[in-house]
Formats: sequence, structure tokens, C-alpha cells
Amino acid sequence: MTPIASAATALGMSRDTSDSDWRALRAAAFAVLERAYAPYSGFRVGAALKARDGREFAACNVENASYPASMCAERAAIAAAIAAGARDLGAIVIATDAAEPVPPCGICRQVLSELAPTIEVMSCTRGGRESRWTISSLLPHPFTPQSLDHS
Repeated sequence: MTPIASAATALGMSRDTSDSDWRALRAAAFAVLERAYAPYSGFRVGAALKARDGREFAACNVENASYPASMCAERAAIAAAIAAGARDLGAIVIATDAAEPVPPCGICRQVLSELAPTIEVMSCTRGGRESRWTISSLLPHPFTPQSLDHS
């Protein structure tokens, strides 16, 4: 497992999120992972994010027989944060049972990019493997509100 400090430094990430914050978010993400509803894919995901004001939000993926109606854990956590009035989101942890850390899907990257353009992203596994990214490294050329400019 790569130490968090060296991983953050290697990626040029800020140290806004402390090691204890990352540990708490990992614990929350794995706790909510247990409540995931994934009867179709069998791929359970938990996500926990922290707003810069200190509030934390956690959610799991919720699948549906009509697949497009399914909700990713990351988007569910962001929706909870936005519903609670949190707008400055600093860090998110994605937890899975996968062998390797899994980055957010494309739709989640798009949502994170617009609603949390400076968020730090960590993905971790039960086996202790982890990876960290900035959202801009995961989605370097996002579709933004400015993309809708018709002038």
C-alpha cells in the first residue's frame, strides 16, 4: 500500500485532507458499502465525501432492474451533500470489494467535475490497496456550464 502522503505529493495534490480525515472517510465508505443494493451486477460500492465545512456524507450504489435508473454511490453521496446545502466538497473515498482500486465511472466524473472541481478522489479495496487522483486528472476536458454558451 502506498503511504497517503507520498501518493498525494506524487500527484501534486493538496494536503487539505488530513490522514485522519482519509481514515474516517474510508471507514464510512466501507460501512455504507455493506448496505449497497447490487443484485444485478454484484458490484457493491460505498462512497463517503467530506465538505470543506467538515460535514461528511456517505452513500452506496442502488441498482434497479431498469439499469439506467440505477444510482452510483458517488452521485448519491454528492446528491445528499447538495441537498444538505454543502457546496464546497473537498474529498471523496470510493470503497469496493474489487482487487484493484476503481476510479469513478464517466457519469460520476462529470458530476464531480461540475459540482466539486477541486475534489481529491481516493479509491480503496478491502485488501488495503488504494489510489488517489484529482478530478481534473480523471476528466481533463469536462463538459462544463460554459460549454452550453450559445453566443
